[in-house]
Amino acid sequence: MSATGTAAGHASGAAPFTPFPLGVLLGRIAREWRTRGRIFDLPATRFFNASTAPDLSVRFLGRRAATPLGPAAGPHTQLAQNIVLGWLGGSRIVELKTVQALDELAISRPCIDMETVGYNVEWSQELRIDQSLEEYVKAWLIIEILRGWEELEPFIGPDAGAHIFDISVGYDLAGISSERVAAFIDGLIDATETIERLRPEIPEPFAAWRNHPFPSRVAGSVTLSTFHGCPPDEIDAIARHLMTRHGLDVVVKLNPTLLGFDRVGEILSGELGFDEIRLRRSAFDADLSFSRALELIGDLDAAAREHGRRFGIKLTNTLVVENHRGFLPDDPMYLSGPPLHVLATTLLGELDRALPGTLAIDGHEGTVEVSFSAGITKANFPKVAGLGLAPITVCSDLLKPGGYGRLRPMLSALADAISATGCADLETWRAHERSAALAAGFPGALAAYVAALRDPAQSAAYTQAGTARLPRRVDHVLERWGCVECNVCVTVCPNDAFFRLPTPAGMGIAGRQQYLLFAELCNECGNCMVFCPEEGDPAAVKPALFLDPDRFPRGDRPGFLLAGSHGSVSVTPSPGLEADAMRLAEILNAPEGLPLDPADLTAADA
Repeated sequence: MSATGTAAGHASGAAPFTPFPLGVLLGRIAREWRTRGRIFDLPATRFFNASTAPDLSVRFLGRRAATPLGPAAGPHTQLAQNIVLGWLGGSRIVELKTVQALDELAISRPCIDMETVGYNVEWSQELRIDQSLEEYVKAWLIIEILRGWEELEPFIGPDAGAHIFDISVGYDLAGISSERVAAFIDGLIDATETIERLRPEIPEPFAAWRNHPFPSRVAGSVTLSTFHGCPPDEIDAIARHLMTRHGLDVVVKLNPTLLGFDRVGEILSGELGFDEIRLRRSAFDADLSFSRALELIGDLDAAAREHGRRFGIKLTNTLVVENHRGFLPDDPMYLSGPPLHVLATTLLGELDRALPGTLAIDGHEGTVEVSFSAGITKANFPKVAGLGLAPITVCSDLLKPGGYGRLRPMLSALADAISATGCADLETWRAHERSAALAAGFPGALAAYVAALRDPAQSAAYTQAGTARLPRRVDHVLERWGCVECNVCVTVCPNDAFFRLPTPAGMGIAGRQQYLLFAELCNECGNCMVFCPEEGDPAAVKPALFLDPDRFPRGDRPGFLLAGSHGSVSVTPSPGLEADAMRLAEILNAPEGLPLDPADLTAADA
C-alpha cells in the first residue's frame, strides 16, 4: 500500500495514523459489501434511510441538511472512513476535527476515558494540516459516490438527502491566519485541486465516478474552537478574519465556564452528586465572562450581517477539571457526557433570557443560530431537536458500545416522537413542543426542558448515581486468539481500526471470530481497553496488521506486515510472532477474509 504520509508523533514516539489512500478505502467498501453486507464493519441494518422517516431536515447557516444530527469535531471526524461511517448512520451535518497551526503534537496515551461519564486529554488533530485536508476531501468524494451507488439504495433510500461539512479551526489568530491554515481553509472552500489529484485513485468497482462532476465547494462555514482562556478580543478578531478573509459563516464555540465557578460547582456537586469532580478556579478566572460573552455575541452578529455572512454560537466546549481518576496521564483533563449536558442546557437557558429574541431557537426569529454538543443520547435527542438547535452533534455517546451504530436509533427516536404527535416534519414538531411547554406554564420548550433536567425526579440519568454503572467484566486474561467475542472493540473504536473475521473451519484455535486491527488506524486512545470485558488491552494484544512497509519496521508495536501476492495476502511477522504468521495468513485468505483487495497491498516482492 502506498501511504499518504507520516502522521504527527505523540508521546510514545509512534505515529498514531497513516491514513489509507482513497483507492484502498473504496476497494474495501466494494469487497466488504460483497462478502458480508457491511461497510467499514457497520451492518446495513444500522444505515439511515431518510425515505422511511418524517422530514427531519433543518437549515444550518442558510444551507439545508437532511437531519440535524452529526458527529462533533473530535475522534469521529478525523479520518475519511470515520466521517463516512457517521454519514451512513444518518449524520448530515459533520463538524470536522479541529485543525490548528501546530500539527505535530505530543498527545499522551491513553487519551479517552469513557468508563462512566466522559474525560479526555486530546484536543486537536493528530494529522498534519495537508493530511487533514486530504482526509476531508476523500470523505466528501466517498459520500458522493455512495449517494449514487445503486447497491445501497434499498438501505439509504433513493435520496439520502443533503449533507454539510463544517470546518473547525483553533485556537488563536496567529495560527488561524497563518499561510498553512489559510491554505487548508481555502482548500475546502474550493477543493478542485485535491479532487482532481484524487480522481485517478477511484478503483474499478466505481469506475463510473472517475468522470463524475464532484461538487468542489466542500465547506462554507466554520466553527471556531476558542479553547479555554482565549481573550474575548482575540475571539472577535478571529471571527471577523474568517468572515472577511475567507467569506465564511462563523460559529463560535462557548465554554461552560460562562456559568461561573460557584454555579457550575453547585450543579455538579449539589444537584447531580458528582462530589469527586474537582474544578479549577483558575480556568474560570482566565475564561470569557458571561457579560463579555453577551457583548461579543451582539458585536459578531452585527459584523456578520454587515459582511453578508451568518453568525452562530455553539454550546459547549468540554469543562476543565482536575484529574482525580489516574487513568489518563495528564492533568487537567476535560469533562464531557451527561453532566456536561445539564451544564450546557442551563447555560443556553441563561443566554436566552439575557438575549431575548436574539437566538434563533424555541420559536424565536433571532439572527444568531445555536448548535449544540453536550451529552447527546438517544433518550434526549428528540427533546433537544425540538428546541430549534442545529446541528446537534455527538461524541461521548459514540464512544460507548455500539459506536456509529448508535446514530440511527437516535434519528429513529426523533422520527417516532414526531409521528406519535401527528406531525409531518421536524419544524412542526418544534412548534408542537413549544405549544406544549406554553400550555404547561413555561415560557417555552427550552425553559421546560431545563426545568426537567434540574428536577431530581427526572434527572437521574445525569447524576453520579445514574452514571456509575461500570462496563461488564469477566475473570479472564485477554489472549491473541479467541475471546468472549463481544464485538465491543470494533464498535467503540472511533477510528475503525478493529474488525472481526470468522475462524476458518478446522483451525485449531479458540473462538468462532477473531479480532484484528489495522495498526496504522490505531492511535492508542485506550477506549477499547476501557470497555473490553477481559483483562488486557485489545490494541496491544490482538494481531496488529500493517499495510505500510515504511511504518512496519519502526517497532512502535509488534505485528504483521501484509502484502499482496498472486491474488492472496502474504504475512511477514515481527520478531517473536513467527508461529502466528501462518495461522493469520489462513484467516486473512479465507472466503470472508481480509476486507481489502490484495491488489491494493504492496506487492510481496516489492
